[in-house]
Amino acid sequence: MIRLFSTLITFFLCCGFVSAQDYRRIEMDIVIDEPAAEVWEAVGDYCAISDWLNLDCAITSGDGGIGTVRALAGGRILEILVAQTELSYGYTQPAREGQFYNLYHGFMEARPIDEDSTRLIYTLVLDVSNLEDDAARDADIARRRATFENALQNMKELAESRN
Repeated sequence: MIRLFSTLITFFLCCGFVSAQDYRRIEMDIVIDEPAAEVWEAVGDYCAISDWLNLDCAITSGDGGIGTVRALAGGRILEILVAQTELSYGYTQPAREGQFYNLYHGFMEARPIDEDSTRLIYTLVLDVSNLEDDAARDADIARRRATFENALQNMKELAESRN
């Protein structure tokens, strides 16, 4: 039995049925000339993503705390709040039946630099092993980075325009 199992594992690995994960971290940040609490008040609500990423957002379950689920883009994207502090939150996207699971996680934090300025940090983690080659993986990372760097710029404008 062990020999059969070992043979099957070897077959799946050599023939591409099981691939090694390729987790990538995309770290982005921007400095905002406002105190961290004010920045978070402007952009940190779990559905404020609609303001800075131009996506419709609806809370489908939960009270805004850990375990809250938001639906984006007409429900095509679901995200579950899995971590939360006074000035940060983290979320994940659940596995969907019949689709590659990339373990997508996002984390956003308003980190005080001093009493008048904040570093807003956005980090994504995901598995890109389903993409065909390095060029496709690099293009996917570049697309995501551009999207969220634009979102960070939008958050900066929202937070700095409040006063």
